[in-house]
Amino acid sequence: MRLRADIFVSALLRRVFASGDFAAVEKKGAEEAGAIFIRQHFRDGLETLYAPAPQTAFDEGQAGDRLFEVRLSRADPEAVRAMLERERKFDPDLWIVELEAEELGDMLPLGRNG
Repeated sequence: MRLRADIFVSALLRRVFASGDFAAVEKKGAEEAGAIFIRQHFRDGLETLYAPAPQTAFDEGQAGDRLFEVRLSRADPEAVRAMLERERKFDPDLWIVELEAEELGDMLPLGRNG
């Protein structure tokens, strides 16, 4: 069974704050199973967008996990915003979480292709 979206986001926010960085929920989605998108802001003004990983990125035994992939890496904020707008039209129940952190370490589980 997969961890609820609201619990995953809450735990991620706590981990980011505990590391001394900043995080905020830009858009709250479906509490149980909403897709989660993460915007990582850098000091140079660029952003990385993490999106839910496709099923092909999961190894055996990870079916219940939440994994992410890098959708845009160190891109212009306008490109990130445009991609998120397209995703919102497709799935209005998604979450958008913003992180201001130079390094995420192991806070965000990446799929094997992420």
